Amino acid sequence: MDFGTPGASARREVEKKRYRREQETLARHPRIGKVLLKAQSPTQAERNWATGAAGEEEIASAITRCPSVSLVCDRRMPGSRANIDLIAVAASGVWVIDPKRYRGKISVEPPLFGQPKLVINGRDRSKLVAGLDRQVTTVRERLAEFAPHAPVHGCLCFVAPEGFLAESGLPVVRQLAFSGYPLLYPRRLVKKLNADGPLTPGDCFEIASQIARRFPAA
Repeated sequence: MDFGTPGASARREVEKKRYRREQETLARHPRIGKVLLKAQSPTQAERNWATGAAGEEEIASAITRCPSVSLVCDRRMPGSRANIDLIAVAASGVWVIDPKRYRGKISVEPPLFGQPKLVINGRDRSKLVAGLDRQVTTVRERLAEFAPHAPVHGCLCFVAPEGFLAESGLPVVRQLAFSGYPLLYPRRLVKKLNADGPLTPGDCFEIASQIARRFPAA
């Protein structure tokens, strides 16, 4: 059973964009293209995809230290071009994990009127939860076919920006939630996955196997 590789789709995007950049440079400068390539830096798009892949890999690495957790990585959303990056099946249930990496403070701010906002580095990032909500809904619908007893959870998991000593911009003492989804960093996620719950290790592996079958690799 292929449970997937964390960050695989993002790494492929990096390679596609790098290859396209190199071919365009060689086409425009056939005589000195190879020399120019040695001096070129990756584009911002290449760096963004590489950063996303590294975030998925970092979270997956933390999860693999949980011996009773089964992890399914980089799956295709049915009827969509979107991916589900990580699905962890633990005693506490099935966790749909959306990795994020941002610089700056993360907070949930209640406005004077209307709904609370997810604010990251002073900017409204409330729309981040919309993608997670679609993923959780899809996984819950598919699980109803073969494991209706399994609780389904979702979370945004924030990894530290490169070069930062802190784990993320989340508060250290208290845990935030937005639209019903916890905002976690990897160590807090691991604690959630290690919590007691209704699923046995055998349940976890069987459910993860079914997820891997029903959600093809991206």
